[in-house]
Amino acid sequence: MRALRLPDWGLPPVLTDVDRPTPRDGEVLLRVEAAGLCHSDLHVIDASPGGMPFRPPFTLGHEIAGRVAAVGPAVAGIAPGDRVAVYGPWGCGECRRCSAGRDNYCDRRSELPWAGAGLGLDGGMAEYVLVPSARHLEPIGELDPVQAAPLTDAGLTPYHAIQKCRPALLEGSTVAVIGVGGLGHLAIQILRTLTPSLFVLAVDVREEALALADRCGAHLSTRMSADTGRVLRDASGGYGVDVVLDFAGTESTLDLSARSLRADGELVVVGSGGGRLSVRKPGPLPQGGRISLPFWGTRPELTEVISLARSGALRVEVERFPLSAAGEALARLRAGQLKGRAVLVPD
Repeated sequence: MRALRLPDWGLPPVLTDVDRPTPRDGEVLLRVEAAGLCHSDLHVIDASPGGMPFRPPFTLGHEIAGRVAAVGPAVAGIAPGDRVAVYGPWGCGECRRCSAGRDNYCDRRSELPWAGAGLGLDGGMAEYVLVPSARHLEPIGELDPVQAAPLTDAGLTPYHAIQKCRPALLEGSTVAVIGVGGLGHLAIQILRTLTPSLFVLAVDVREEALALADRCGAHLSTRMSADTGRVLRDASGGYGVDVVLDFAGTESTLDLSARSLRADGELVVVGSGGGRLSVRKPGPLPQGGRISLPFWGTRPELTEVISLARSGALRVEVERFPLSAAGEALARLRAGQLKGRAVLVPD
């Protein structure tokens, strides 16, 4: 079978032929129908030796949907032909958090030589992927797998981030979404669906991203500039924004987030852009300001995200590429030339 693999740190991914795996015990073999591309894939590709808690070689891809091809003898409750999405942050499977479906915060994460599918273990940018346990599979019914695959991260991650700050999302509150890419455009839809009384502000450097934000339901979209902090404050009645969801996490966006936040507001840093924000008292954050660093999401939350998509409340903006064009898709992702999410489909 064909698979896009990272051969070693410092080397580009290679589309190559590998043996199709055979499921054993509780494993499930999935025929991949769609695999999303994520900025974190670029972080993995660009990592230096020792920069990640796992080692190549492995197949890339942690946003996966497809059809069950075969199951191990210990698998129950799922059968060949079932259409599923894959929950990506595989944990130890034994700690209290994994048992509760919170593999994203596995207590033994630092001990594991992997972080999940396509993150130390073979992922879904291939014709088939071996999933270690059926508990990582979420039925998608008739949902298009090209829509379902990005939901496992680009949908799940903002959903989890929003759920963590729900107490701050009161009627009449203002929320700023900074970075309207693969995750940000879904965050806007989730906010409008779950908390329709909010005033949602969108910020990006690209006009096409702001147009996407408008289509997703943002009340105000503004291009990032030296004046954006004032624009956000004016739009929030002069007080500042109640919640900022920063999907970029760069030096400039974190600075904007801190300057725009209302007293007793909440800054949620989702993006991994490498920016730094000094936390001191007094400092850049307002009085009572809180900051959180959510990671991915839980298995029960993925069920909820898939349900929202199946109801029509969530729609991923996607650009399809054949697996053989993975190099082109990665190049466009790196150049910031994608609208929404790139999805690879096996040729």
